[in-house]
Amino acid sequence: MVNLHHSMSDNQQERLEIESWICGFVDGEGCFSVSLIRNQTTKHGWQLFPEFVVTQGSKSRTCLERIKLFFKCGQIYENRRHDNHTEHLLRYCVRTRHDLLEKIVPFFRAYPLQTAKRKDFERFVKVLALMERNGHTTTSGLRQAARYIQAMNRKVPSRFLESSETTRRTPSNRVKI
Repeated sequence: MVNLHHSMSDNQQERLEIESWICGFVDGEGCFSVSLIRNQTTKHGWQLFPEFVVTQGSKSRTCLERIKLFFKCGQIYENRRHDNHTEHLLRYCVRTRHDLLEKIVPFFRAYPLQTAKRKDFERFVKVLALMERNGHTTTSGLRQAARYIQAMNRKVPSRFLESSETTRRTPSNRVKI
């Protein structure tokens, strides 16, 4: 378990300020998402891909670097834009299950989000818990994860739940992921 009170400063007031700043920043610019993507190397042909993401324009790189330094994990990726935007998009991403469970989840449990993202976070945590107990290796577990995912973010219907391949499988089938 990560010490939630580590920071770039030893001053308790400054620690509280950065923790509150991160929580507010993520409320506005962050996302907890889980993708259920096709992967033909798995028995069922589907794989769960959880990630925590904060996006910003490239002019605000220092904000993402500050968050990365605080959590001591993740990477910053640049998505080059070739449309009418004047700057590229940066994404701070945490994708490893260990970092999500040991750093990101405990932080947002200690400093709860204030917007509707809190419900997405709770569903995100449920998917991670399902993965921790290997529930995602069964058809019924993948269906449960797909229902959580469908309720998150943009409420996009799950291709997994609509897949005719899924309905032909029995819940006892195991997925090698």
